[in-house]
Amino acid sequence: MSNRYETVFIMTPVLSEEQTKEAVTKYSQFLTENGANIVHEDHWGLRKLAYPIQKKTTGFYHLIEFEAAGSLISNLEINFKRDERILRFLTLAMDKHAVAYAEKKRNKAKLSQEVKA
Repeated sequence: MSNRYETVFIMTPVLSEEQTKEAVTKYSQFLTENGANIVHEDHWGLRKLAYPIQKKTTGFYHLIEFEAAGSLISNLEINFKRDERILRFLTLAMDKHAVAYAEKKRNKAKLSQEVKA
């Protein structure tokens, strides 16, 4: 039985664009190689942190929404902890209301982009 999860991780701001893409690719591949189905990915870019982490005030945020078995989460978080590029991470199990809200938000964003085009 697979559940829907959402993980957000913050990468150190000293990385180049190439290095951030490589880090994101690493975790996307890790998920798919371990049987997860990636539903949505969103790169939020460089953002100011609420408080300094390791003397840094900004970080690159990235969100991955995926479906996977619960046993995969601990392995994913161990990889985050071992990676010095990752400042913080948070993985949440999404209930049906969170899933519905996320999909509604994506559809709304897609519609507004189509209107502009």
